[in-house]
Amino acid sequence: MTPTRRALLALALLAPLPAFAHGATVGDIAVTQPWSRAAGANGTGAGFLTIRNGGSQPDRLLSAASPIARSVELHSHVREGDVMRMRPVEGIPLPPGATVTLQPGGLHVMLIGLKEPLSQGGEVPLTLRFERAGEVQVMLHVGAAGARGPMHH
Repeated sequence: MTPTRRALLALALLAPLPAFAHGATVGDIAVTQPWSRAAGANGTGAGFLTIRNGGSQPDRLLSAASPIARSVELHSHVREGDVMRMRPVEGIPLPPGATVTLQPGGLHVMLIGLKEPLSQGGEVPLTLRFERAGEVQVMLHVGAAGARGPMHH
């Protein structure tokens, strides 16, 4: 390898990774930073992302779907005494001008009954259905099993 190529490769490896991969926009809704964590087949995975309602009307995330999971649910964490538990939610409100972040320990998308493993470095298709904006597909970038955010891939 030539010194120039070696220098270019070194710069490419040092360049910051993008904070998100394959976000999308539908109507007034912008979805950014879609990501997940590595998980085994037949298990459960989770999807995380940020949703911004740039419009003047409220919207609501009603559901999600993915071909790699037997079922997909919207979930929240709730404290019951000293224990944090995940609970399904009917929808996630998106007030006008608001940004809602689905993240570990809070609101998230549960991918139940994975038909294949979520492998680090891979991507997972996820279709989101909004009350007003309609449907949009995003690709969840899969980070490490213990990732705490989208930059940890």
